[in-house]
Amino acid sequence: MDYGKFKYEEARKKKEARKHQSTVTYKEIKFRPKTDDHDFDFKVKHIRRFLGEGNKARLVVVFRGREIVHPETGQDVLKRVMEATNDIAVIEQNPMMEGRRMLMIIGPKGGVVARAPSAPSAASSASSAQAAPRPAQAPTAAPSPQVSVKPAAPQVQVKAPSPQVSAKAPSPQQIKPPSKV
Repeated sequence: MDYGKFKYEEARKKKEARKHQSTVTYKEIKFRPKTDDHDFDFKVKHIRRFLGEGNKARLVVVFRGREIVHPETGQDVLKRVMEATNDIAVIEQNPMMEGRRMLMIIGPKGGVVARAPSAPSAASSASSAQAAPRPAQAPTAAPSPQVSVKPAAPQVQVKAPSPQVSAKAPSPQQIKPPSKV
């Protein structure tokens, strides 16, 4: 057996395996125990988009100061996130504490990953046509045979002369040393 041919075949197999391999990235979203409703909704919208793209989301609740005394508030935040995304997400790692951070990893459910956007369907274009009727166009009259159309004269643009700039360096006599005050 030829060792060079064997090495070549192994390299080709590894290259093919890498080509068909999919990479999953983690997107980290940080929450606080006192994250307000609007910020919460905004972050959940991003989480839904990440999951739709096939990525996993690492949810982090960061505690500051005396907030660490009440970790149940962080668990409530993570529970609210899961309730908001339970139709497309599954828990891959339950909430756990790492210092002052509470971590939870969620991933997309099977069959949730979005595909490339397709062309708009005929049904959606028909409904948009019914929603906004087009204005009627005025009838156009045919030009009479007596009218002749002459081509327009070509426009000529005149450029203003640019000031001449010399590339000559100033002589030592022209350069004055700075005056001391």
